[in-house]
Amino acid sequence: MRTITASIVLLLSASAAGAVCPFDPNCLDNPYGAGSPYKPDGLMNPYSDRGSPYSNNSWTNPYATNAPKLYDEQGNYRGRLSTNPFDPDSTSNPFGRYGSPSSPDSINNPFGAGSPFGGNIYVRP
Repeated sequence: MRTITASIVLLLSASAAGAVCPFDPNCLDNPYGAGSPYKPDGLMNPYSDRGSPYSNNSWTNPYATNAPKLYDEQGNYRGRLSTNPFDPDSTSNPFGRYGSPSSPDSINNPFGAGSPFGGNIYVRP
């Protein structure tokens, strides 16, 4: 298994019981860890390069072309965490390989890469 050193466990779906990984310091669901809105380089910080709606490197900018990349536990590329519906690698592109709910490579497909039994997805800036 390939080690990703600067990775953050990405919360892709919430369980009915509440938080998925509230105690993991690398989980976006932990408001005191990676999910902190005060973390200087955090994805949840609207003033950081990775969380600002105006940064080209941000997942919240719908026009960003350099959004963070997603990988699964085996190191397979799963697209870009992006709200850009026109980027071919965006998870928000409903017709793209990584955003389509019918694509086996998409995290939006519960029977493909987005399966709740498939393991963790990691964000790599």
